[in-house]
Amino acid sequence: MTTRNDPAVRREVAPVRGLPARLADAVWGLLTSVDFAVLQIIVIVLMAVVGIVLRQLPSFAFRSPTDYANELDKLHQIYDPTMGVGVVDALDRLQLFHVFSSVWFSVALVVLIISITACTIDRLPRLWHAGADIRVVQPDAYFDPRLPDRALLAGVDAATVARVLKRHRFSLRQDVVDGVAFLYGDRNRWTKMATLLTHIGLVLFLVAAAVTSRLGDEQGLVVAEGDSLTVQPIGTPGLLLVRNLAFEAPGFETGRPTDFTTHLAVYQNGRQIADKVIRVNDPLEVAGYTFHQNGFGPAPDLAIRDKDGRPLWTGPIPMTDQAAGSPFAQFSVPGRDVVLQLLLQRAADGTGVVLVVPFRQTGTNADGTPNVVGLEPLALARGEAGVSAGTDFSVELRAFSQYSLLIAKRDPGQGVAWAAFGFLIVGLLITFWMPRRRVWGRLDADGRLALVVRADRYVDVTGEFGRFLDDLVAAREAAAREAAAREAAAAREAGGGSGTVSG
Repeated sequence: MTTRNDPAVRREVAPVRGLPARLADAVWGLLTSVDFAVLQIIVIVLMAVVGIVLRQLPSFAFRSPTDYANELDKLHQIYDPTMGVGVVDALDRLQLFHVFSSVWFSVALVVLIISITACTIDRLPRLWHAGADIRVVQPDAYFDPRLPDRALLAGVDAATVARVLKRHRFSLRQDVVDGVAFLYGDRNRWTKMATLLTHIGLVLFLVAAAVTSRLGDEQGLVVAEGDSLTVQPIGTPGLLLVRNLAFEAPGFETGRPTDFTTHLAVYQNGRQIADKVIRVNDPLEVAGYTFHQNGFGPAPDLAIRDKDGRPLWTGPIPMTDQAAGSPFAQFSVPGRDVVLQLLLQRAADGTGVVLVVPFRQTGTNADGTPNVVGLEPLALARGEAGVSAGTDFSVELRAFSQYSLLIAKRDPGQGVAWAAFGFLIVGLLITFWMPRRRVWGRLDADGRLALVVRADRYVDVTGEFGRFLDDLVAAREAAAREAAAREAAAAREAGGGSGTVSG
């Protein structure tokens, strides 16, 4: 009688894998799953759609808490009437007003990068074995002429087949088993490995996007002629400062400028490091930033003085907004509780006039809107000054100037993106222009040749295999002619030799 513990009936039992090993297998299976990759792409696309549909905070909003609050107030003005204050605040907390630099978007990109990398690592052994494992000898059933992409040919030898294979750029391997010669030709053997280049390109594209979204910077700089402006927040190591040395827009007076340029100087740590006249398609690149000329507009040069003639403000004020179709700006007078609304208009004689409308905010209404008190407006031509009733300062229009709108962009992922583009293009070119072809041949002792061709789906198998067979037939005929010629020459030599002996 036997028992369960009897060695005769004992079976091999696979060891039970621990929880960490099973968890690792589950994570690896998830990362290498095509369905999971598709889900990730759908999530990223949906987040991108949200970023396109919802108005996003400009990059300069993150320079300071004040800038962020000001730009968020503008979004409240846009979306509060339809969504409500609570929904807009919730969207802000979810970082949906800066989707492409949000934690969610960055995490999604990182997970997709890991997933693509895992898929690549998972496929690597199979790709390697597909190129490394070569079987020259195939069973007889493999050469069955009733199967597709097969052919039978007689009257050729192994040397002829080898020559034709090499002529078609196939690498050759041969083996002999029981008097039967087997030949194997392989062309573009390692083409499948180009998939690695394509995957590397995709990963680098995602890395470039992540690097740019987290470390990149893009600022819109409004710099009046003669003024300076910092590019990064104050306190940034290696702080850059730009100065608009001169602005030119030929034809601006007629309303139809033919061009516009800015003579731009860039300073770092108080030292000038670059100087160039830039235009729309000719930016300045320095210190990792690219400065593009993007636009321009009027900037009246004002001097605001107190009643004792001491300056409260001197300099141009860029009019970046529009009101009633005319350039408009709003300016808070330093040291006063008065705000100036500036509107640029043309007088009857065509000269410029700045309409100055002062107001003072005295509190807040019950509905949350500011309670303002309007003051006496002023209309100033070049060189004129005036004092509005209820204020203790004068406003003088010294001259008309222009501001230049610049885009300062730093993209640390640009080099990575170019490398990704190179890997992706090279991988695709190799995959589609150099697909793999393989030919197996079995040559019996009686001279019968059986052929099998295999190729990637991008190959015209019928056309290429047909040309290969044509070359084999031509080589066979050429070999037959050479053999006949040699026999004829041998016969002539034999006939000539007999005649000589008998003579």
